[in-house]
Amino acid sequence: MRTWSVVRPAYPLETERLLLRPFADGDFDALYAMHSRPDVARYLYWGPRNEEEVRAALVKKVASSELNSEGDFIALAGVVKATDEVVGDFVLQWVSAEHQQGEIGFLVHPDHQGRGYATEAGHLLLRLAFDGLKLHRVVGRLEARNAASARVLEKLGMRREADLVENERVKGEWQSELVYAILEREWRRSDS
Repeated sequence: MRTWSVVRPAYPLETERLLLRPFADGDFDALYAMHSRPDVARYLYWGPRNEEEVRAALVKKVASSELNSEGDFIALAGVVKATDEVVGDFVLQWVSAEHQQGEIGFLVHPDHQGRGYATEAGHLLLRLAFDGLKLHRVVGRLEARNAASARVLEKLGMRREADLVENERVKGEWQSELVYAILEREWRRSDS
């Protein structure tokens, strides 16, 4: 049986243009600017969040800076180096110890979408998953109409594995889900 170790990254993590660091109490305004928008919440399970809901989400994010056991997640604020502005909300979850599985997720403020920030951060999340946590497989799940997020997962080298048609009723409508995945060995080949 595999022995798991705690993953405590040395923050901030750095990409070409971003610093990824744990969320802090002072990130409320930036998080609210993302989570309160209908266009951001459109393809998520939750709708636009009010101040109380964002404060509750921020408390969870602040407490999520290391992976100690299955079910834990790391929530990282994506900060543009050049401006010190928080523009993204990036997550790596340890889904299963037995099956060595994880999941990544991301939100980027609409004013900053289309600049490659999600792809940059996604590469770093996959590195944490495979080098830090020693996972075998990482997935990304999204609502089937979310073409922009699908493009990000494809740029990360993830392949579309499943197309679940109207598998969930979300916000009063049947929604479909796409599942993308990458194996550790596939990531190693693409990252070299």
